[in-house]
Amino acid sequence: MLTDAQIEQYRIDGYVVVERGIEPHTLSELRRVTDELVASAAGATEHTSVLDLDPAHTAEFPRVRRIKHPYFAHPFYRDLARDLSIKRSLTPLIGEHIRLRTGGKINLKLAHDGAPVEWHQDWAFYPHTNQDVLAIGVHLDDVASDNGPLLVLPGSHRGPIYDHHSQGVFCGAIDIQRTGLDVSKARELHAPAGAMTIHHARLVHGSAINHSTRSRRILFYVYAACDAWPLAGVADLDEFDSMIMHGSPTLNPRMENVPVRMPLPAAPNQGSIYENQRALENRYFAT
Repeated sequence: MLTDAQIEQYRIDGYVVVERGIEPHTLSELRRVTDELVASAAGATEHTSVLDLDPAHTAEFPRVRRIKHPYFAHPFYRDLARDLSIKRSLTPLIGEHIRLRTGGKINLKLAHDGAPVEWHQDWAFYPHTNQDVLAIGVHLDDVASDNGPLLVLPGSHRGPIYDHHSQGVFCGAIDIQRTGLDVSKARELHAPAGAMTIHHARLVHGSAINHSTRSRRILFYVYAACDAWPLAGVADLDEFDSMIMHGSPTLNPRMENVPVRMPLPAAPNQGSIYENQRALENRYFAT
């Protein structure tokens, strides 16, 4: 469970690191299942519904930069999304009634050239009726300065929602040069394998290229309070309610006065944030 100090840090800074996030046997199984999915990319020549391929990928030497919606790809990920260790960390932040927003993702920064993710706010992709929305990142590897740690801008979750458009379309990234956003005070989130990071959906964050000889793999789940409804609407209520991990559904969204900028027109490149961000005119991180 989170300490009072960790809860306070989340409120003030918009993030917290939980160094003992999951049990060692759970971490071992997480790595095993993830390695199996990556190995399934052998022979693939283009992105699939599950695998987003690294630009250096070849059929002989598979390289995957993202596993899309792992919750639907293997039963282990479905069980992990409901894990009591995760629930105990979520409850003091967003309450007892908790919904998984989508099937999650695993970002894999491979050794030597793992792809960067430009500065962004998750909220820009999926604004809700209230801001009890956050992401949990489960570390599959030790993370330090040299292998592309998550970079966060403390307190930015209490600030504006920045424009994530470029050349008239949504690109899922903040143009630092155009907006003048100062990221000089960003912090690197270092933690051992098995740790969890938690960050608010409005927090500005990103990550640089992996220059090390070690991988940096993180499983991300996005959770919301059950009374936080997506402003883009709900296409299928049964499917929406099937993603409740703990607690009960509600037909009464809780409304807050939250800043919103809709992610439209849609990014010309679809499939993952890496594809969306190809439309960014002025990149911040080296590729």
